[in-house]
Amino acid sequence: MNEITGSLRSGPAATSNDHVRLRQLAYELESVFLNQLFQAMRASVPDGGLIESSPGEEMFTAMLDEQFANEAAQRLDSKLSEVLYRQLSRYLVESPEVEAG
Repeated sequence: MNEITGSLRSGPAATSNDHVRLRQLAYELESVFLNQLFQAMRASVPDGGLIESSPGEEMFTAMLDEQFANEAAQRLDSKLSEVLYRQLSRYLVESPEVEAG
């Protein structure tokens, strides 16, 4: 077991807030991945046309791609964020169950 995994498992017990936060972070990571994908797809389209693109247009397009990526991560059924969540949630230490006595 590596050092990071060991420290995660020996830390305080995970709460439901930890699981909610981890799921949100998985969606955010998927959003970053999709943003990079959209940028790569846009870069594959050759420049051209009657009007040259300006820095403002490039900035707006980058912001638009980022927004599309955020929406796609929340709405698409890609399962990437779910796989990330399941993989990483194994490292959260579960809280001990309290016995009703």
